[in-house]
Amino acid sequence: MSCQPTHDPMGAAISDFHRHGQAGRLRVFSPDFDEDEIPVETLFRSFDEMPPLEQQALRMASGVVLDVGAGAGCHTLALQDMGHDVTAIDISPLSVQTMQERGVQNALLQDFWDVAPSFDTILMLMNGIGIVGTVDALPRFFRHIDMILAPGGQLLLDSSDLSYLFEDEDGNVEIPSSDVYYGQLTYQMQYKRVKGSPFPWLYIDFPLLARIAGENGFDCQLVAEGQHYDYLARLIR
Repeated sequence: MSCQPTHDPMGAAISDFHRHGQAGRLRVFSPDFDEDEIPVETLFRSFDEMPPLEQQALRMASGVVLDVGAGAGCHTLALQDMGHDVTAIDISPLSVQTMQERGVQNALLQDFWDVAPSFDTILMLMNGIGIVGTVDALPRFFRHIDMILAPGGQLLLDSSDLSYLFEDEDGNVEIPSSDVYYGQLTYQMQYKRVKGSPFPWLYIDFPLLARIAGENGFDCQLVAEGQHYDYLARLIR
């Protein structure tokens, strides 16, 4: 499954920035929050410009690497510079085309769920696990990881705990009662006149991730915590 170019706002923004050195607003809509936007230039950052959690993840990568949802290819290019054998995948045609033009040696238009084995390191940065969409889909996710991860391999991912959104002035967190996990959101992107379809996206707190990983045969290790309620995790069988 892949996005068509006419419904590829992320790719359109990435392509514009690559070709012209600037881009318009990549707008993000959600029924849960006010309109936001993604600064397109951050998708082209160098290793030195990356947050510490991302730098640490790249340093931990080993063997044959899969970069999931690679976007403009900033992580892939950094890994190539380190001498890694890395494959970048994305469902955005224009993003894949841009990666190829930027020198990514193996950039594929491919859905994560269609990936075949095997990789020593699977990298899911910029909250890459968000593609799972919902907590209920995590068992399927771990079954797929088990299929494509080489023996002794690792999954490196970062995510954020959105419970801070429910913190009051005294620092107390009271999450509204709901049947839906508070980290499950719905997003829709627009770049100029290019508007994508709504899609589910998952932010997951570390204790919940670790519990579900354990139930599905994976050990989940907290590698580091960031300054914005984010964290880097390493998962192994």
